Amino acid sequence: MTRFLLALVCAAISLCAQPNLSQLEEESLQTAISEAGNSPVDFARAVENHLKRFPNSPRRADLERALIKTAIDLNDDRLIVQFGENVLTRDPNNLQVLEHVATAELHNGDKASAERALIHARHCDELVQATYKSDKFVAGGGREEAKRKEDFDRGLARARLLQARAQGLLGHSEDAIQLAEASYKVFPSVEAAREAARWLSAAGKDQEAVQYLADAFTIAGLQSANLDAASDRTRMAELYRKLTGSETGLGDLILKAYDETSGLLAGRRAELRRYDPNSQTKDPMGFTVSGLEGDSLKLSSLLGKVIVLDFWATWCGPCRAQHPLYEEVKKRFEDSGDVIFLSIDTDEDRSLVKPFMESQKWSQKVYFDDGLQSLLQVSSIPTTIIFGKKGEVISRTIGYLPDRFVDMLSNRIDEALGRPQRVVKGAISQ
Repeated sequence: MTRFLLALVCAAISLCAQPNLSQLEEESLQTAISEAGNSPVDFARAVENHLKRFPNSPRRADLERALIKTAIDLNDDRLIVQFGENVLTRDPNNLQVLEHVATAELHNGDKASAERALIHARHCDELVQATYKSDKFVAGGGREEAKRKEDFDRGLARARLLQARAQGLLGHSEDAIQLAEASYKVFPSVEAAREAARWLSAAGKDQEAVQYLADAFTIAGLQSANLDAASDRTRMAELYRKLTGSETGLGDLILKAYDETSGLLAGRRAELRRYDPNSQTKDPMGFTVSGLEGDSLKLSSLLGKVIVLDFWATWCGPCRAQHPLYEEVKKRFEDSGDVIFLSIDTDEDRSLVKPFMESQKWSQKVYFDDGLQSLLQVSSIPTTIIFGKKGEVISRTIGYLPDRFVDMLSNRIDEALGRPQRVVKGAISQ
């Protein structure tokens, strides 16, 4: 369900049944919601008109919250500013609304709007720093810790970018430059580089502006798609010709910027890997999985062997039923040094695993998925995945057939080993 439809349903349920509404307002609101249908534009118009007709509605706060969500989806600056300011009066720490109101105010371009945007952007900065305490990030904390760090950096960079734009529109170029460069330092982005270039150029510092435009151009080139990259290239060339009289040497500047930004982004990826060794890893063999006892295992260390991954969870009944069958298969290959069986737990609450293992008297070594489940698109459990000796996926089995599972899995392992295969029917695979 889209945010608009969710807002619409909430409005229909909680507002029309509101006993404090007069009969006239209730009928008007019901009519407005029904006539809006599935159109967010019509919904926004209907609610706005309703509030004009009933400015003292007892449910005004709820209606304005529904309206601001729709306005954000529609990128409607007028509605975002008008009703976002009202929402912030009641909920001043709503970070999402703060960012969108500040952005919409800046689109207006006038001094009064820029002053309001600056206030909101500064508050965003304060909230981000209060919400994500950078000095408490824990190296090796896993995916959640890496996500916290990423969210903190992005949030702080956005807040400083908005402040930079507001300061620039207010004529404070030096402050704008400082804030844009601070945004770029926290999180190197095309937008921050462009903002720094904009105010450096406005301050007559075209040489520095060219460098940031080169950074923007090269970062955009490293992304899958960026429709504004051509305009960065054009503006960069204009400033460069203004400084030197020609474009001679511009190519070398771009290549240098490419090397620098590539290194900068690689450094950022390395920093995130301090918190999560699997951050941005796309190759399963590049994963490191953490063990139940606090140890870890690099899957790349198993290259050259056949790897059998069993994805399960404590709450999964079929996983429990399948467990003794896995043990049978493991016994068949216990003398083979070329086959490794890995038990991969997918529970969100890891504290449940050890007590479960003890209660079930399971003795196998257990590792947590640490994002491997998502990378391999394991959507249901139990799932068994076999990797060949070069790290390629050989087989994927979803669920199991109790009377055939042992022979079927053994057959697939033999296949991965290059041994003669048993003939087994009834595999449930993809």
